[in-house]
Amino acid sequence: MKRRNSRQDAIRDIVRGTSVRTQRALVDELQARGFSCTQATVSRDIADMGLRKLPEGIYVLAEDLHLQRMLSEFVIVAQRAENLVVIKCQPGTASGVAAAVDDAGLSHALGSVAGNDTVLVVADSADGAAELQSLVEKLGSSR
Repeated sequence: MKRRNSRQDAIRDIVRGTSVRTQRALVDELQARGFSCTQATVSRDIADMGLRKLPEGIYVLAEDLHLQRMLSEFVIVAQRAENLVVIKCQPGTASGVAAAVDDAGLSHALGSVAGNDTVLVVADSADGAAELQSLVEKLGSSR
C-alpha cells in the first residue's frame, strides 16, 4: 500500500510537471525516480487516479481539469519573481482563475490574490514558484 501511494504521488508530480503522452513514458519517468513498475501497474494507477487525456494527447489529473479549462481559456501569460507567480488574464476573469488555482490544491501554492486581469500566486519557495509557472504554462497552452 505504501509503495502504491508513493508511486501515485510521483505520478501526480510527473503529470503536473511534464507533458506525458503515453503510459510507456510514464513508466520511464517513474523508473528514473527509482520506482520499479510495469505498464500494467501504471495503467491501473491511471484508472485509480482518474487521469484523463486532453485532446492534445497529454495526461492531466482529474482534479486539474477545471484548472486546465480556466487557464487555457483565460490566461495570457505567467511570469515568476522569486516565490511569486503573476498570471495575466483576460479582463474580468482573474477571480475565476484564482479560484481554480486555489481549488486545485497545488502543492506549492500557499494562496492567491486576484484583481480584474491579474492573479498573484504566492508559492512556498522560488523552486515551487518555478514549478507552478511551468504548470500554468503547460495547462494554459492546452488549447
